[in-house]
Amino acid sequence: MEKSFNIAILPGDGIGPEVMAEACKVLEILNKKFNLKIHTEEFDIGGIAIDKFGAPLPKRTLDGCIKSDAILFGSIGGEKWACLPHDKQPERGALLPLRRFFNLFVNIRPIKLNRALKQLSPLRKEIVENGFDILCIRELIGGIYFGLPKGRNTIDKENISAFDTEIYSTKEIERIANIAFKLSLKRKKKVFSIDKANVLESSVLWREVVTKVSKKYPSVELHHLYVDNAAMQIIKNPNYFDVVLCSNLFGDILSDECAILTGSVGMLPSASLNDHSFGLFEPAGGSAPSLRDKNLANPIAQILSLSLLFEYSLGKHKIAQYIESSVLRTLKKGYRTLDISDGKNYITTDQMGTKIAETLIEIIQ
Repeated sequence: MEKSFNIAILPGDGIGPEVMAEACKVLEILNKKFNLKIHTEEFDIGGIAIDKFGAPLPKRTLDGCIKSDAILFGSIGGEKWACLPHDKQPERGALLPLRRFFNLFVNIRPIKLNRALKQLSPLRKEIVENGFDILCIRELIGGIYFGLPKGRNTIDKENISAFDTEIYSTKEIERIANIAFKLSLKRKKKVFSIDKANVLESSVLWREVVTKVSKKYPSVELHHLYVDNAAMQIIKNPNYFDVVLCSNLFGDILSDECAILTGSVGMLPSASLNDHSFGLFEPAGGSAPSLRDKNLANPIAQILSLSLLFEYSLGKHKIAQYIESSVLRTLKKGYRTLDISDGKNYITTDQMGTKIAETLIEIIQ
């Protein structure tokens, strides 16, 4: 008997509900076509949850996530809630606790530019002539974002100091490094480990442990790069890279840099996973409050996040390929949302979702 799945849908704030609607449009087609027995339930999170329940991560939402096989996440936050205490704001009060609660220690961001779409990249044509395919592996629940102690000290009336702690253990580095090397075996067998070992003690340990782990994968090439050099080389020659292994902070920065090289952060999906393939799947971009209710946001990152959900949490590799192919084919047909257009010729959020859905039907029939 075909297994049934439960997916928690968390649209969130800003453009979240709009782009989520387009991903659900694709999910509905797949559910019917392949009789997948996928059940979805929607829950509030972030700013909208604060407005309704007084908390960014209500108990009902967390309980719904616990009962699910995966989480499809939209975007949260906005200026409306920026005045709240830091731990009560949408991002710190909802997204980070979810990562911690479910032990989502690995973030996977595929950054692809097909050579047929090279005109979307802000880089010179000769740099992206052959496109590129980078897989960014970011450690997600350690490092400076979670390290303790953190806080503020009052030096005197006019002078305050603030501090955060960058801390990693051998075990934390080992488990994320193993993920990177295993995934590289299915690709070009190259891992680029990013650190700042010439300055940071945590990076010295990072480099030592990654080097040790690499011995288990003799067929994989390991390259160590300082983060500042990596930032330059990614722009200079993105096609040189394969699997990029990063700490929490460095991965946050470099993955967004890579994203914009594809044309827009609205194109970049991500998967945050634990040891049991449970995951939270979300666009890499933010809630973009200025675009809310304007039907102008790019839904591609949200739709591709659904593809990653099928790939990593549900184990439906062929269906994941169908979704990715439908997005690529739609772009090759020339359809563009505002963020990847010339500013004059573009279609709306729901139109792009419909075009992708129609293309998906063409592919699977």
